[in-house]
Order: sequence, then C-alpha cells, then structure tokens
Amino acid sequence: MNITLQLADLEDATEIQAMQVRAFAPLLAKYQDHDTSPANESVEGIERRIRQPQTDYYRILEGEEAVGAIRIVRGEPAHRISPLFVLPEYQGRGIAQQTFKLIEQLYPEVRYWELATVREERGNCHLYEKVGYTLKGEPEVVNERMTMVFYEKVIE
Repeated sequence: MNITLQLADLEDATEIQAMQVRAFAPLLAKYQDHDTSPANESVEGIERRIRQPQTDYYRILEGEEAVGAIRIVRGEPAHRISPLFVLPEYQGRGIAQQTFKLIEQLYPEVRYWELATVREERGNCHLYEKVGYTLKGEPEVVNERMTMVFYEKVIE
C-alpha cells in the first residue's frame, strides 16, 4: 500500500467535496444531522476552507488514486484534524492509520492534536484510540441519535 498526501488547492475542491459526500452520506442517513454533516458541505464551503490561511487540506492518495482527504487546522496550542475521511470502498485497509503517521511526519513540531467524532461510531473511536488519541472534555449531544466526543493526542 503506497499512501501519500498531496496538498490540495482550489482546483481540487470539487473532487474533495464529491468524495466527502460519498464518505459521509451513510452517516447523514443514519444520524440525520443535516446541519452539521460534512455530507452537506458545498464545493464553495470546501473552497473557503482551502483558502483559510490556517488550513492545510490534503488529498489522500493510494498510488495515483484519490481515496480520501484530511484537513489540518493549525492552531495554538493544538492542531485540529477536521475532517478526515476515506472513501467507503477503501476503508478497513489501514489508510487512515497511515495518514495519521504521515501527518505527524509532516508536522514534527506539533505536540498536541485534537479531533472530534461521533461516539456511536465505535470503529472511528477504536481507530483514534489505536493511533494514540484519548478522550477529553464532555460529550456534546447533537440529536437523539448522535453525540460528539472529543479526542486529543499529546506527543512527548
């Protein structure tokens, strides 16, 4: 498996948005979080994020094929990952785990990372814990089906 990250630019926004819809549509159907789901983000929304000076958006590539994306929001004291997704047909292959390793290599100075996920998505929680993230703070109820939880990773 040859996973690489390619810094995205505005020309990649349409592709990223289409992948994001495919990746998050099952969760939107399951949780009905229409106001917060990345599946509902427009191409213009992705373009706005790519333009943000504190944002680095990467296409996740397996070989030459785009299989997902990850957005890093640079901040103090933490860098935040929001979102990270892999297309459904590529999930379960270790791509997300490899992406975390690559991101930490790209940002060796960063000692504090944060992300949020849906508590009910046990596979996501397991993944984040497997790569060294721990729960922090209080969960936030989005609706009767869905609760967000927050993770952090401190690199010594």
